[in-house]
Amino acid sequence: MLHNQISQINNLFFMLIIPVSFTLFTMASPSQLEIIDNAMFCNTKFALAYPDPDQKWLIRRHLISLHREFSSLCPIVDTYIHHDGGGVNLLKVDGYLYISHSLPLVRINIWVHEHYPHMAPMVHVNTDLTNPIRLNHPFVDPSGLTTSSYLHTWRPFEYDLLGLARNLVNIFSLDHPFYVASVPPNMSHPSYVSKIEGMDRLWWMLHYDMIALREDTNDEVEQLAALQGEMRARVDITDNMIIGLDHEKTELKQRVKEMTDGADTLVNWLSVNKVNLSVVIGGRVEDAFECVDEISTMKMEWQAEDDALEELLFKLDDALVKDVISHETYIKQVRVLAREQFFARAKLEKLNREGSSIFQVF
Repeated sequence: MLHNQISQINNLFFMLIIPVSFTLFTMASPSQLEIIDNAMFCNTKFALAYPDPDQKWLIRRHLISLHREFSSLCPIVDTYIHHDGGGVNLLKVDGYLYISHSLPLVRINIWVHEHYPHMAPMVHVNTDLTNPIRLNHPFVDPSGLTTSSYLHTWRPFEYDLLGLARNLVNIFSLDHPFYVASVPPNMSHPSYVSKIEGMDRLWWMLHYDMIALREDTNDEVEQLAALQGEMRARVDITDNMIIGLDHEKTELKQRVKEMTDGADTLVNWLSVNKVNLSVVIGGRVEDAFECVDEISTMKMEWQAEDDALEELLFKLDDALVKDVISHETYIKQVRVLAREQFFARAKLEKLNREGSSIFQVF
């Protein structure tokens, strides 16, 4: 009962205020006023989700002010789906926003929140296959959801739909949401712009600076990843070298042990054969041994010659590696020594086929 009385009072107030509205907003078309009024004061199941009558009159005034300056933006009623899946009937301003003669029109939707003006409107840019949203746009995400400093710093009863539309024109002239030919933005001197426009410009510059920094960081990360892979490969090579050196160290220790054992054996032998020790000290080592016959003497000499030639060839290889001798000298000497070694081994092989023991020790 009370609700019906309030509705009758609102309708009576509406009938009294309509003539004044037409006088104040002569530039607004009667059809648009009718759409707004019918939507505002609908009491059916399609009623809008604006419970406060004062709120409705404020929204009505803001819509008319918006339509006076932006006649291409028309209010309609539609169902808005929240993130939780719930739907409410809200007013939506739909239409094309003129940016400049050199830039295409932008179709936008401005949803008037159910708690307007305490909550900022929701702005979406309509897109299609022919006009997709530019990637990494500072104000519009790929779904069309639009944000700006005006919306971020929304102040109830200070900001309105008209100011929002003007702000959208400013940010889209600064950076158009569609893929268009590059047109330098018409930027006034910073001292002549408003605080909101200055914040939008600052965010615009910071946005692209962050993108450039992110790209540089990604390139640096890729380079570091490649360097990390190279360092791992070098670590593997170094580990293999260390393992090889450990094996070589083990082999050298074994050789040292064998040589030490051989030296001990020789010292023991010399201590037993004191008669020949004086010969070794006074002359050549070979003089400590006496061959059985002339053939054995020849075998010993040719074996010594073969060993000496082999040792000389190794020394030549080492000299070539260290660039002590030239390739021409190396090849010439190797040919001569190889020929001499061939004949020495041939003679030694012939004598070995005849032979018995070579040495007889005193």
